[in-house]
Amino acid sequence: MAEKSASGPSRSSGPTLQRGKACLRCRKRKMRCDGTKPACQQCQRAKKGDLCEYDDGKGKTRTQLLRENIARLEARIKELEDPERTSSSVTLFDPHAFGFSEESSSSSAGSPTGLPFSASQSPYPFVETSPTPSIHTPPFTWGQVNSDSPVSFAGVSEPEELPIELKQSLLDIFLAHRHQVNFQVNVERLRNSIHLPVEEQRHPVLMNAIYLWACYLSRPQSMGQHEPMYLARALECLDDALQNPTQGSYHASNAASLAMQWGLHRQVSEEPDLGECLDTSFRLPPPRDVIERGERILTFWQVFILDRCWSVVLQRPSTIQDGRDMMTAITVPWPQDMEDYEAGNLNSMLDFPTVQTFFAHQIQVPGFAGGFSNFALRAKASALFEMAVKLSATWTSAIPESLDDETQALENTIMRFSSSLLPVHQLNATLAVDRHALLVIHTLAQTALIRLHYRFAESDPMRHERCLQAARACVFIIRHIGDADYDYLDPIIGSCWGTASAVFSREITRMEAWSAVSTTETRGHVATIISAMSRLSTKFPLLGFQASRIQRMFGTI
Repeated sequence: MAEKSASGPSRSSGPTLQRGKACLRCRKRKMRCDGTKPACQQCQRAKKGDLCEYDDGKGKTRTQLLRENIARLEARIKELEDPERTSSSVTLFDPHAFGFSEESSSSSAGSPTGLPFSASQSPYPFVETSPTPSIHTPPFTWGQVNSDSPVSFAGVSEPEELPIELKQSLLDIFLAHRHQVNFQVNVERLRNSIHLPVEEQRHPVLMNAIYLWACYLSRPQSMGQHEPMYLARALECLDDALQNPTQGSYHASNAASLAMQWGLHRQVSEEPDLGECLDTSFRLPPPRDVIERGERILTFWQVFILDRCWSVVLQRPSTIQDGRDMMTAITVPWPQDMEDYEAGNLNSMLDFPTVQTFFAHQIQVPGFAGGFSNFALRAKASALFEMAVKLSATWTSAIPESLDDETQALENTIMRFSSSLLPVHQLNATLAVDRHALLVIHTLAQTALIRLHYRFAESDPMRHERCLQAARACVFIIRHIGDADYDYLDPIIGSCWGTASAVFSREITRMEAWSAVSTTETRGHVATIISAMSRLSTKFPLLGFQASRIQRMFGTI
């Protein structure tokens, strides 16, 4: 009250500003401006003092610079949309063109690690590039950009605050698909956060990533045209959050690395006492309550799933190393449903390493709690998927016996895990969100069996038969996917279908060596896979390319 009374008379008694002398922010919001420089009272109260600027005619304002950048962007879009003016070496999408300074853009333009994976490798269709003109990839949705679009440019202006109605709409679209990207969070808190003061809201990195996914998932509706804007915003905010550039890093690897650095892989109670002599800047403050602790647990497992699955697809080492020392061992409990955390229920694993215990016959370990939510099953399936590839890759002719023992042990774990799942033919009786999760979990488990034996299968009839059984199981799962399910499936399932098709390719080659053997049934399995991939490609275009490649491959067999 004292502050108001002190400031009130000064505003009323002060001279009226001449027209056009108010700061740009007050003009835009039609607020009374006192004209104080370098920042007026209105901007200072809103903690936007750094954005308070005046158009005094002495130089270009941020708004003018923004419009110039938009004009350049529109010219670039027209160039890209005109095939006669676009060379084959043009990068179809460069996030630095939207949100980084000229210096940072030039430093990464010539680097092969600017975006280290090509369109044929990237799991995300909206970060694709096209260095190889012979590979057909669906065109990126650029849409129509105009001066009214709330586009953000680093070094030019802070992104304009989105209307609350638009935030709610984008959030609703994303939340309907959140399980598709394994995003687990307290929904009520997330919804409420957009109404809080800016400094109390979720970090812009998270929110812009959510808005980006919402635009992408709204395809083919008009919101898809705003994808570049939200990607640029997310990347810009990520730089701000990490306080270093993201160029040359694959963002999933960054997320996994950060999860380990922040200690999300350990239980809160297990944090070692580092004392005052060590730097604790990378230690998170204790969670406020069980819900926040649960969100941290869910966040780690979301990153774990991403790291384990896509490291296999992209053929790179996983970033999260589950070591046997206390610094790298994963000891955080298996994830539970958010409803459990909201009710104050939190499982504890004592001092057991979570994933390592799972591989070591977890049923026999006393005190082993939890691990039965669909999200936990998804994490386990991802761990099995990656471990099968890792174990298969260690094979050498010098150690066949020890490898056989490990292979058999892992196969037993996969089989035991699969048998604990709700049978595929009963999934139609479950809730849609549970069905979508279990379809992917079942498929990952079967694909893990294929990956485990595939390298040996060509010369080992028994292993080939195991691969064939698992591939047929994948087709059986596909035939239980309803038309409405495809919009909600995790895209990793497409890679699994590709693995199954490789088994059928080998089987057809083997069968055709015996001229009297019909391949009709096996080719029918391949047709089922191609059809499923094509259906899923409406949301993830890369799978359409893979389906076409499989179709061409089987046309030559």
